Amino acid sequence: MSRIGNNPILIPLGVDVNLEGNLVIVKGSKGTLSMELNPAVKVDIEDGKIKVSAKKGFERGSALHGLTRSLISNMVVGVSTGWTRDLEMVGVGYRVQGGGESLTLNVGFSHPVIIKAPEGIIFTVADNTKIKVSGADKILVGQVAANIRKVRPPEVYQGKGIRYTGEYVRKKAGKAGKAATGAAAAK
Repeated sequence: MSRIGNNPILIPLGVDVNLEGNLVIVKGSKGTLSMELNPAVKVDIEDGKIKVSAKKGFERGSALHGLTRSLISNMVVGVSTGWTRDLEMVGVGYRVQGGGESLTLNVGFSHPVIIKAPEGIIFTVADNTKIKVSGADKILVGQVAANIRKVRPPEVYQGKGIRYTGEYVRKKAGKAGKAATGAAAAK
């Protein structure tokens, strides 16, 4: 039995939630999102609350109960306030240009890397090294941010690359540090 799945989802003002057959449609100021429900899960909308429950007789009903509730909750938050993911570039000469629909990344390659935003995603650039990915769909925002990070992930010797804001990159000692510790151990 899922503890998360049993919590009702409060529908904020300005958000409209409809259930059409096996499809949940959430509309708000940031956009419209929809999700197809698994037949093992039942969704009820009443008194400004969404209640998710597992149907009896389905093997995976209890496994999908909490997941479905979390996905619907993320949709409600996304269309009302939106989701953001912040990235930062670390390295000499690493910079980003653009914003809105596309980004141009200069990250040490012989050519700039151009990234186009999918529908529903907006890029914001600050200080030529900070990128903000925002949109209504939490999954899409996270995937686009991961794709940007994948262009030049942080490397472990100097820490250069694209990383999430606040991400800790553990650095390795390198050859000089290894030789110094090896020489001390040999004496």
